[in-house]
Formats: sequence, C-alpha cells, structure tokens
Amino acid sequence: MTTPIDRPWKRPGRAAYARARFVAFRKPPITVYPMPDDVVKDEDVAVRMRDGVTLRLNLYRPAKAEGLLPVLLCAHPYRKDALPKLKRGHWSVNPQFRIMNQSEPLRISDQTSWEAPDPVWWAQHGYAVANLDTRGGGRSEGRGDLLSDQEADDIAQVIGWLASQPWSNGRIGMLGVSYLALSQYKVAALNPPALKAISPWEGFTDAYRDFFTAGGVVENGFARVWLAITKRAARLVSDMSVDRRQHPLRDAWWQELTPDLAKITVPILVCASFSDANLHSVGSMRAFQRVSSPERHVYTHRGPKWATFYGAEALRHQVDFFDKHLRQLDATTLPSMRLEVRDRRDHVVEVRDESQWPLARTQWTRLFLGVDGAMGVAPDAAGEISFDLKREASAFEYRFDTDTELSGPMNLRLTVTTHGATDPRLFVGVEKWADGAPVPFEGSYGFGRDHVAQGRLRLALRQLDPTSAPHRPEHRFDAELPVRDGEPMDVQIPLSSSATLFRAGESIRLLIGGRYLQPRNPLFGHFPTHYEPSKSGRATLTWSHEDPAFLEIPIVPLDARQA
Repeated sequence: MTTPIDRPWKRPGRAAYARARFVAFRKPPITVYPMPDDVVKDEDVAVRMRDGVTLRLNLYRPAKAEGLLPVLLCAHPYRKDALPKLKRGHWSVNPQFRIMNQSEPLRISDQTSWEAPDPVWWAQHGYAVANLDTRGGGRSEGRGDLLSDQEADDIAQVIGWLASQPWSNGRIGMLGVSYLALSQYKVAALNPPALKAISPWEGFTDAYRDFFTAGGVVENGFARVWLAITKRAARLVSDMSVDRRQHPLRDAWWQELTPDLAKITVPILVCASFSDANLHSVGSMRAFQRVSSPERHVYTHRGPKWATFYGAEALRHQVDFFDKHLRQLDATTLPSMRLEVRDRRDHVVEVRDESQWPLARTQWTRLFLGVDGAMGVAPDAAGEISFDLKREASAFEYRFDTDTELSGPMNLRLTVTTHGATDPRLFVGVEKWADGAPVPFEGSYGFGRDHVAQGRLRLALRQLDPTSAPHRPEHRFDAELPVRDGEPMDVQIPLSSSATLFRAGESIRLLIGGRYLQPRNPLFGHFPTHYEPSKSGRATLTWSHEDPAFLEIPIVPLDARQA
C-alpha cells in the first residue's frame, strides 16, 4: 500500500550522488583540442548596422576551401572571445561545465564559446562559421536588449552581410544552444532572404511560461544566476531582473519578448529534450508544433545537454540538415521526429522515427486518485487527503501489469481547498519506482536525480486559456482569481513531456506538494533551481465518482509502434 504522505526531499542515495558530482566538478569530462592549421580565423570582423553601431564577429573558414561556402551563424551576448585557455598544461573550460554536471564526455576545440557550435569542426566539414557578439556584448558597440526586436533586426542585417561576401554561397543557417537558440526565433520570423535554415537546439519560446514564471510561480534560482551573468557579459539598456518584478502577470511586456512562431517558414531542426523541463523542454516542443515551416524536424533525447549537442549522432543530424538546405546536396532525409525512449537515466530503450507530437496513436488514459494513496483506471469512492504545504507532499501510486510506454505530455486535474495559506501554489512530480526505490532521470542543469515529469501552478493564476490544445492545457496568467480559505477550486496542471518505458511490475508515483519537490543543494539537490514556495497553510484534495481527480497519461501501444 502506498503511503499517502511523502517527503520526497529526503530520497536515499544522496551521499553517493554527491560524491560523483564532486568528482565531475573537480574534473569535468571535457576534452579540448587546439585549432589546427587547416582552419583560418578572422577576429573582430566589423559589420556596421543601419543606425551606425558596429557589431563584431569572429569568422572561421577552411584554409583551402573549394568553391563558395555556406555559413553558420550563432549570435549571443556571452562574449565570443570567452574561449578555453591553456594554463600550465591544462585547458580551462567555462565554469558552467563544472556547476552543471555533464554525466557523459564531450570534445570541443579551443575556439568553442559557450553553447556555440564548434567552429573548427564545422570548418573542417566545409562551412564558414560566424560567432557574433550581439549589440552591447563583448566587442560589439551599443547597448543590447535581450530577446528584443532590435536584436532580431541586427542579426538579420548580419545575415545579409554574410550572404554578400565574395567567399559566401549566399545561404546562411543558424545553430546554437539555449540563448543561441532563442536568438534564432525572432530573426527567422522576419524571413531575411538569405536565411535558409535554422536549428534552435533547446531554446524556450515563452519567457514567462517556460522559464521565469512557469506555472505562474517565480523562478529565482537559475534565473537570478543567468541574469547576473548577462549583466556582467553585456551592456544592456535595461535590467530584466528589475523589469520582471514589475510584471508579475503575463502582460504586454512579456508578450513583446515572445516570438511569433507562426511567422517562421524557414526549414527548422529543433532539439526538444526531455531533460530540461525547468527551462527549455516545453518551449522547444512548442516551436516544433507551431512554426509554419513546411520542413520541420525535432530531435528529442533525455541525455546531458552539451554532451548530446556535441555528440556524434546529433552532429550527423545537424550536418544532414544543413547540407540539404545550405549546400543543396542530396543529403539523408531526416525524420519529422527522432524519438528517444529511456527506462532510466543511463539507458536508451529505443530510438525510432515518428511524425508528430503528441503521437496520433496515443491512448490517453486517466489514472484516478483514490484512498490510501492508490491510483486506478476507474474512479474511486469519495475521498480526500490533506497535507502541509511547506513540509509534506501527497503521494499516489499505480503499478503497471505489463510493459507500458508513456510518450507525451501528462495532465493533472484536481479539486483543491486551502486552509490558512497565503498565495498558495502546487508543485507536481511524476516518479518511476522499481524494486522499492525511485528511478532517476537526467534533468535541467545537469541534475541526475530528476523526475519523469513535473509541473507547478500558482493557484491564483489557475484560469485556463480556452485556445489550449487537447491534452495540453495552458493558463492565461493575465489576471488573478480569488483563493478563499476553505473554498474548493477546480485546477488543471500540465506536466512536462517525456518518453519513458515502465516495465511490468514497476510503478508510476504522483507527488503533489506546496514547494518544489527536489532538495536545493549544490551536491545532491537540484541546484540552482528555486521556485518561490507556498509560505504556509494546508491543502486538501478531494474526489468522488461525480467529481474525480486524475492524472492523464499518454500510453503508446507497444504492438503498434511506427517503423
């Protein structure tokens, strides 16, 4: 029988995980190699904008190019010249590689800036690579404005300049991770003629919903770190850390930061990992679903972010994609979706081609909450459970009788009443349990003990957007609803997507608490993630035949997989 009250912040295995994390902190599994003589670099190439501001980029090309070159552009505020350095016989790497642990090794050249494509590797494969300091960043002039229309217009002008160079074939693509993905959306929506393909590799598409205020809950852990880094790296026109506090609702200010995905028509290869639910996962998949590009592809995985990006299989996908659209070669045709299914952090069960998300053959199944912490496929008799919003989480479990694949988003529907709570919020996690213990998965920022899926909601912002897609509710976040002591509320909480296999006899465990369900500790916790928790009070969940509470899960029939 499941214990209906849980304290997931104290899972076993913390000491062993902390030791492994400390080893990786001291010596990240990263190999750096020097730029060879067959690649040439032009530093601080100046590109003048219409308003007189000069931006600068580093340009890499093969030393002996045969014919005109396609160009890959990456644009960011992180300083293009912040590169690995050789010190006393050892390569120094970006400190983020230490803080955000990589569980698998990777190899980059000494010209690879943070989250950018390795320009040496690409030059050796017949491409020119331009690494651009955006306005106000690094050695570019002016003052930048993150995620702005001005930034997009600057990049579009640089694309036109690159296309006009005598060594260029006039076909430009964009590639990069995180901010180097975010910077692609708005410029692609402008449809500059020379931009022929983009590959935003893990980049959110709605700054409010996906990162800064996911579920209406303020994230002030990694967000605070990132905003401090950008303030040091670039000269900016405004302080987003101040601006965001002045806009707690998703108002016009946030909407200005959000790209119009429907205006993107250029071929696109998105990476939408399942291992970055605190930052990029939801928004990346939204990009795949909502762009208007006739040729769209998505690469999913649940491995470590940077080891995957620089790994052999991802590089093959990227090369095939850009060879087709920038070099106009008869390259391998990519599937609409590369779907990777795992049963634990370090084991891939299957990689297969799919054509849409969610999968059309999904059997949407409701697991109903019941007494004594059970979940079942039929509604239970009337029941309830109450828990302390600061110290406890309610827990419900369902055991699978046969092997079951869950690939897609999940959705939780509840009736909740709060007592003595000021501005309460709920945090939801879905775990996989086997042999009496939780099974870990890769998570955001290198966290290796993540849940299968997660979600959260500030209850005052529970109003749903009526335009939400089926099985994927979204909230409006533009107006507060009253949260009255003792008054029941109907709530839906969307959870992040995954592609996870549960073996026969293994369990899915649902956790619902009033604060983030992972410990915050740099060694064994999910550091630096921090969502503002409920401050006090209790919550009571209720259900009945007439008003059931349930977790909707996406079962993919194992006997009807797409070849």
